Amino acid sequence: MAPKRTAAVKDLPPSAASNGTMKYEKTPFREILTDAQLIAAYRTMLLARAIDEKEMILLKQGKILFHISGPGHEAVQTAMAMAMRPAYDWAYPYYRDLAFSLAFGSTAKGILCENMHRTEGPSSHGRQMPSHYGDKSLRIVGQSSPTGTQYLQAVGTAMGSVKEGNDEVTYVSSGEGATSEGEFWEAVNWAAREKFPVIFMVQNNGYAISVPVQEQIAGGSLYRLMDGYPNMKKFAVDGTDFVESYKAAKEAVEHCRSGQGPAFIEASCVRLFPHSSSDDPKKYRPVGEIEEDKKRDPLPKFERFLVEQRVLTLKQVEALRAEVRTEVEAAAEYAEAAPSPTADTVERNLFSPVIAVPKEGFEEPVHTGGSIVMVDAINHALHEEMKRNPKMLVYGEDVADGKGGVFTATKGLTNVFGGERCFNSPLAEASIVGTAIGLAVRGFKPVVEIQFGDYIWPAFMQIKDELVHMRYRTDGDWSCPVVIRVAVGGYIRGGLYHSQSIEGLFAHIPGLWIAFPSNAADAKGLLKTAIREDNPVLFCEHKGLYRQQFAASPEPGDEYCLPFGVAKVRREGSDITIVTWGFMVQRSIEAARKMEEHGVSCEVIDLRTICPWDREAVFRSVRKTGKVLIVHEDNKTGGFGAEIGTQIAEECFHHLDAPLQRVAALDTPIAFAPALETSILPQEHHITAALERLAAF
Repeated sequence: MAPKRTAAVKDLPPSAASNGTMKYEKTPFREILTDAQLIAAYRTMLLARAIDEKEMILLKQGKILFHISGPGHEAVQTAMAMAMRPAYDWAYPYYRDLAFSLAFGSTAKGILCENMHRTEGPSSHGRQMPSHYGDKSLRIVGQSSPTGTQYLQAVGTAMGSVKEGNDEVTYVSSGEGATSEGEFWEAVNWAAREKFPVIFMVQNNGYAISVPVQEQIAGGSLYRLMDGYPNMKKFAVDGTDFVESYKAAKEAVEHCRSGQGPAFIEASCVRLFPHSSSDDPKKYRPVGEIEEDKKRDPLPKFERFLVEQRVLTLKQVEALRAEVRTEVEAAAEYAEAAPSPTADTVERNLFSPVIAVPKEGFEEPVHTGGSIVMVDAINHALHEEMKRNPKMLVYGEDVADGKGGVFTATKGLTNVFGGERCFNSPLAEASIVGTAIGLAVRGFKPVVEIQFGDYIWPAFMQIKDELVHMRYRTDGDWSCPVVIRVAVGGYIRGGLYHSQSIEGLFAHIPGLWIAFPSNAADAKGLLKTAIREDNPVLFCEHKGLYRQQFAASPEPGDEYCLPFGVAKVRREGSDITIVTWGFMVQRSIEAARKMEEHGVSCEVIDLRTICPWDREAVFRSVRKTGKVLIVHEDNKTGGFGAEIGTQIAEECFHHLDAPLQRVAALDTPIAFAPALETSILPQEHHITAALERLAAF
């Protein structure tokens, strides 16, 4: 037998709302709502329900391929949107927020076009699953599917409102199940600490698909768990009661807009339909529970209220229902006739169509500045670009002065540009990247630091499913040009958790540019380019190179920008091509010098960027030498060298005079003891031995 769901918010006493008080709790509804507003709210709720019901029919007809239901949530969603200012305030809705989206300005035509995967869909133009809402013209940020990731992004957008000095409010919502994600609590913490104007709406219908609320939340209610957060105005409301919901929404918006801090609303809702078209609630919901929930259906409840209060007559109610049905039928016919995406657009907007620093026509200048080590070159690039771009922000763990970063890459930035532009983040990698996304969609240029590549993984969901998909999943409506600086690599006796190379894993993510410089000049030029481009960039900085003299170089000028996808021949040769990057460039040059003593001429190519990588430079060298050695620090299995080797085999097979060879780290973690680390990571003698085998072939 399925477990009985515990009641949640609806069982809280009325005095629980708003930290014990509620400004509008006893205010007569006619003092805050006109008849016209009440009728508009009812019509929106009707429209949302009619769209849901029509989509269930279209699903059976094979015209919609998936459906997530919203019935039972319409009242609080409509109330929330009506309390806000569409196209001025910001919204991060979740997949049940149909009524919210309609009340915020979306149309039945747009919703049905989106859910029937048509190009006119305002959220993704046919690229996302149905029930993922968005509209740039309304500032509804195009929605993704992961649960809970939107909360940190909303905090970032609200942070931007504070930095711009306006009174915008950002709405973000989910069901109660998503609050089990740690990122929800990270978002609440940051927003409460800094008084960001975020309204956190949790629509608690008692089930996360099949998991009842008592198996998700301590005590069954989020409201009670918010007691410890300062500056947070909290509300517990009956989300099926429009007037009660509107009173809370109105006060929450006023609280946020006045700069007093964030607000939290837990709305008790009912889920009247299955979770989605793939769900059968009979498998887990007790018999009779749905019938009980139907008694709280917000639509008939609101209808009775409007009739009792003489806002509408029964005849007018029926007329509105007929009007809405007609609108939905017409919208469905329109959407069905609208065009779908065509196959020739499949790669469009994976990356920005605008390249700020193109490689075409690029000529490498001779740098004439004084000698500089890599970490200082990075620091100078940050200073120069912050001076150039007032919307650029730098933040991460320990980046502010006086620490200035654990490697001093950000030293002086806070002193020069102020704590509003260079500041410390909480020790939470997902928070760093998630908030950066929310800042970037509204026009800021976040250049964030992840202290060690080994600790980037809590942010992986934000990078893989959010950051790099934003442009593609909205077909270019939104861009997210965040730069993530990250210290990577070994050779510093860092052990398992301060030595990892990560570029191979991240190269597998479509939509992400990756830089991996081997010297100071390239680091400065590539970082400046990364900051100026409109694509998300993972900027790998090998900490073993930060202060190495062999990685020092004459400093480039203030306007030097190195295009992505331009490799550099570090040493010319005619017998064997070495393809490498990062710390391995110097090791490869040393091995090439040794081979030269034995009459073998090796050409060393430094890729400089992993995505895009300079295929033509590599292929050109391979066609000349006929032999290839790929050298990288990452593990051999699954390393990016395998991809390079495969493409060489595909494009240059007939030019090869020997099998492809690779030198890479062993397929083990990187141990701390010097003898172990030396055995695990590639050394010059490993490269030389591989070159000798190729030369003898």
